[in-house]
Amino acid sequence: MDYTEILIDIRKIVRSINLESKRIQKTMGISIPQLLCLDYLNKKEDLTATQKEITLFLHLNRSTVTGIISRLEKKKLLNRLPKVGDKRTTYVSLSQEGIKLLAASHGLLHDRLNVKLSQLSEAKVREVKRGLETLVKSLEIQSIEASPLITMEEPMSSN
Repeated sequence: MDYTEILIDIRKIVRSINLESKRIQKTMGISIPQLLCLDYLNKKEDLTATQKEITLFLHLNRSTVTGIISRLEKKKLLNRLPKVGDKRTTYVSLSQEGIKLLAASHGLLHDRLNVKLSQLSEAKVREVKRGLETLVKSLEIQSIEASPLITMEEPMSSN
């Protein structure tokens, strides 16, 4: 069996993700993981979360998330708020500037993917998921960190 068509399809997906990442960086001035962080805060009832919650959501290591938060804070897209009575815990809160930026971010690749997947039957979505899981296991890349949004910004190495 010739697997070239599968490789070509994977390369198309990777290429589209890379182009989307560059477009977001150019038009919005932030990376996809930064955008995901803001989006996560926006979906929280009080627009606030702990750094640990953000780390768990993004499936990235703590130091990477610290960098993401620091860059977003520098751009005034979020604020760090110390927990009263416990300086070890810091809350991260979405700013008005962050809300404005998110309002301008519609039509992203992951949004389009969500729409397309929601139009498929549940059985078809499970089939796609099983196929992707098979690829991940075959390539032995289960331990690679990945945010919930596909991005080409992170190196392909396991820590």
